[in-house]
Amino acid sequence: MLPDDVVFSPVSALSVLIRSRQVSPVELTEAYLERLEELGPRLNSVATVSHESALAEARSAEAEIEKGPYRGVLHGIPYGAKDLLATSGVRTTWGAPPCQNQVFNYDATVVKRLRNAGAILLGKLAMLELAGVGHYRYASASLTGPGLNPWNSDRYTGGSSSGSAAATAAALVGFSIASETWGSILIPAGLCGVTGLRPTYGRVSRHGALVASWTMDKIGPVCRSVEDCAIVLKAIAGQDDADNSTFRDDFTYGPWRGQLEPLRLGVIQENFRSHGEPEVEQAFAGAIELFESLGAKCDSVSLPQFPYDEVAEIIVAAESTCSFEELISTGKVHELADTSQQAGILAGQEIKAIDYLKAMRMRAWLQETFAPIWKRCDVLLSPTSLSVAPSVREEVNGMFLTPIVAAGNLLGLPAISLPCGFDKSGLPVALSIAGPAFKENLVLQIARAYQDATDWHRRRPPAFCSSPPFARTRTEVNAR
Repeated sequence: MLPDDVVFSPVSALSVLIRSRQVSPVELTEAYLERLEELGPRLNSVATVSHESALAEARSAEAEIEKGPYRGVLHGIPYGAKDLLATSGVRTTWGAPPCQNQVFNYDATVVKRLRNAGAILLGKLAMLELAGVGHYRYASASLTGPGLNPWNSDRYTGGSSSGSAAATAAALVGFSIASETWGSILIPAGLCGVTGLRPTYGRVSRHGALVASWTMDKIGPVCRSVEDCAIVLKAIAGQDDADNSTFRDDFTYGPWRGQLEPLRLGVIQENFRSHGEPEVEQAFAGAIELFESLGAKCDSVSLPQFPYDEVAEIIVAAESTCSFEELISTGKVHELADTSQQAGILAGQEIKAIDYLKAMRMRAWLQETFAPIWKRCDVLLSPTSLSVAPSVREEVNGMFLTPIVAAGNLLGLPAISLPCGFDKSGLPVALSIAGPAFKENLVLQIARAYQDATDWHRRRPPAFCSSPPFARTRTEVNAR
C-alpha cells in the first residue's frame, strides 16, 4: 500500500511522481483499487469496481509512458466515474433498483476522452437513483444505500453525486467525474471538503450519460484541487457530433499571475440567521477577507427577484418525466427506493405544455436580467450551502440549496465549489464561485488564487488515513 502522502496527492503531483518513476501507474492503480474495495463500502460510495480492466489499463499506461508516447498529465492516473456514464460491458445502474442489471455496449464520450488522455477507469461510483430528479426525500434513495460522509459517517454526502465526492475526499480514486442538474456537483463537493467544477452547459458532451433534464444537465470533475479540475476539464471538454448541445468554443486554462486587484467579486449575502449556521457564515466571511487581501474588490450584490426554484422544478419535472417514459409505462418506476422519487417522477406527467413553455420563456427573461450583473461583477461568490453536512437520517431534499444554485443551473453558468473552513465538529465548509457562460478559465483562476493562499483543500478525513497532517477536529473557520 502506498503512503497517505501519495494517494491523497492531487493529480498534478501524482503526474510528477509517475513521470519521475517514483510511482508507477500499476502501483497507483493497485493502491486505489485496494482502498476502493476495502474502504468504499464503508461510505456506500461504490457501484462497480473494474479490477481486472483497470490493472490492464495501468500496465498499458506504464509501458507507454516508459517507451512513449506520453499522453499528458492524466496519463496513468486512476479515476472513478459516476454510475450514469455508459461503460461498455460494465453495469451502468443509474443508482436505481429497476436499472441494476443495465449494461451498454459503448462508452460515454467523457469516458472515451479520458481513456485517450491515458486516465485509468477504476470503476463506477454510487449516485442517487435517477440522479434524484424526482425530489428524493432521504439519503437512502439509492441502489447502494445512503451516501456517507468521509468526515463523519453519520452525516450525508449530499446528492446526487454522492459516490464521486466521497470517493475523492477519502482518496479512493485520483479524481472523479460527476454530473449536475440542480446542485449535484457543487453540494456534494462542498459537504465532503473537495473541489467540484460545474462547467457551462454545452461545454462537456453528455453522450452516453443519463440525461434526465436535457436543458439543465452538465458533466464535470470532482478533484482535490482547482488545478486538477482544470486539467480534467481540458481533457473532457469540446464539441461532440454525438451531442448537438455541445459548443465548439475551446477551453484553455492558465493560473492568474499576481494580485487580483483588477477583479470585481460580487458577494451574495445570504440570510444565515433564518436559514444558516453561524460557523458557515464566519468561514464565508473569512474567505471574503482573504480575497480582499489578495487585491480583489468585493461588493455585495443582490440577485434579481425571480421564482428560481419554481421555474427549475417545472423544467426538470417535465423533462425527466419524458426521459423516464419507459420506466413509467412499464410500472418499474414503483421499484425505486424512495417513494417521493416515485411520486415526483409520476407527478411530472401532470405538468401542462403551456406551463413548461412559460417556464422556458421566463428562463430566457432571466438571462436578460442577469446581463447587468456581469457588467458590475466578474464573478459571484456565495456559500456552497448554508449548513454543513446534515445527519444521514434527516430529510434532505433541497435543504442545502441557495438561490444561485437554481439560477446558475437555469442559465447554464459555470461554477466551482472549494473548501473554505471547518465547523467545530470537523465538518467542511465551502464557498462557490460562479461566472458568466464559458468563463471557466476566470472562475478557475480566482479559485486557484484562493487555494494557493490556504490549505483547506489539503485536509484529510481522519478515518481514511493513517497520519493525516492536516486533519482537524476543533473549530477552524477562518481562512488563515
